[in-house]
Amino acid sequence: MGKLIGIVGKPNSGKSTFFSAATLATVQIANYPFTTIHPNRGVGYVKVSCPCKEFNLTCNPQNAICKNGIRLLPIELLDVAGLVPGAHDALINVIDASGSTDAEGQPCEPGSRDPKEDMKFLKEELNLWFTALLKKDWEKTTKEISQSKKDAAKVLHEKLGGLGVSEKQIAAALKEGGLRVEDFSRALRKIAKPIIIAANKSDLPEAQKFMPELAKFGAIPTAADSELALRRAAEHGLINYEPGSTEFSEEQQLNPEQKKALEFIRENILKKFGNTGVQQCIDKAVFEVLNLIAVYPVEDENKLTDKNGNVLPHTYLVPKGTTARELAYKVHTQIGENFIAAVDCHTKKRVSADYELKNGDIIKIMAKH
Repeated sequence: MGKLIGIVGKPNSGKSTFFSAATLATVQIANYPFTTIHPNRGVGYVKVSCPCKEFNLTCNPQNAICKNGIRLLPIELLDVAGLVPGAHDALINVIDASGSTDAEGQPCEPGSRDPKEDMKFLKEELNLWFTALLKKDWEKTTKEISQSKKDAAKVLHEKLGGLGVSEKQIAAALKEGGLRVEDFSRALRKIAKPIIIAANKSDLPEAQKFMPELAKFGAIPTAADSELALRRAAEHGLINYEPGSTEFSEEQQLNPEQKKALEFIRENILKKFGNTGVQQCIDKAVFEVLNLIAVYPVEDENKLTDKNGNVLPHTYLVPKGTTARELAYKVHTQIGENFIAAVDCHTKKRVSADYELKNGDIIKIMAKH
């Protein structure tokens, strides 16, 4: 399973609809506070080009799906009731871009609420949470850093392990924010818990006055209800639709009501925006914000198989900058400990332990038995 992404948002923003569309999980969708009492978990996917086409092979992936040379990699999504710090690698904040949801998540006059306020609210809440958590022992911790010969990032990592942050992220936050608790915690939140903005209900007329400003913050125009309708229609065999696509085709004779609803989505969403934005939010979170790449470990560099003969059996989503040795540890601790070298299966050349993996690399790991 890939990284875990939290889906957050106020009631009426379309958060649970977004989650359902992304995972096709059945969750309780309603417009009252605390509908999502317990976090719902589901699986979404990101798409990468599978090397099977390049090598003219029929692959049989063990931890993904391959369709016509496109590999669908599973990503765990969490529909979050409130803030669940430490549980996620990134957040998708679903906001009502039409301005028809007030500060408490209640319906209000469309266009009367500036959706940027909801964007700011989540960042501020998370920053405050991080600061409050770190403040408890901050004086003691900074004293330990000044008196100890240990690296500051190492000391802080020992203290903050439960937050799900890495030593690298802490080092980057120290570089940006220094040791003042407010500045450090703000920098750490930004680095360790990045936020994607899903500007939902962007197809509504009232959203048009807000979208140019939201776009400046990298918000992705989203129509979660349309994506959910398309995926459910595809699930029932009515249409052929791939998540994130610009078009769909009819597979069955549709009744007038179905035809009207789907044509509305085609004309008002897909033709206007190019897509519904749901898949694009997940892809951006994985490939741009978390900066992950897809790599393929194999045991036979010529046949590109594992010991059981499975062709291109596994895909690993790893952070850009991951080395061959680090990949070996991800495959199995023992393989990492006994690492000798690796082979780049594209070039058939041997690479060292500190070779930085590239997106699409197929790697044979050599280890002592």
